[in-house]
Amino acid sequence: MEYIARDMERKFLHMSSFFKAVLVTGARQVGKTTMLRHLAERDRRTYVTMDNIMARTLAQTDPILFFQTYKPPLLIDEIQKAPELFEQM
Repeated sequence: MEYIARDMERKFLHMSSFFKAVLVTGARQVGKTTMLRHLAERDRRTYVTMDNIMARTLAQTDPILFFQTYKPPLLIDEIQKAPELFEQM
């Protein structure tokens, strides 16, 4: 399937050049995850989703080890499922 570029890409890349963390929010099914996966692949960023039970468990039980395991630049999808990560950012 061909990737459809999102208007938000340019804004995300601009903001991520200034800030350590950028939160992407929006309605369901608008392409947030697709955009993040595309940017991770294109820009050689680490992509991890908290839908992955092993990654989520690590994030919840040992946030420090999580950030040692998944190196920056890092895109974390569904981060609301592991709020423990916010204290380590």
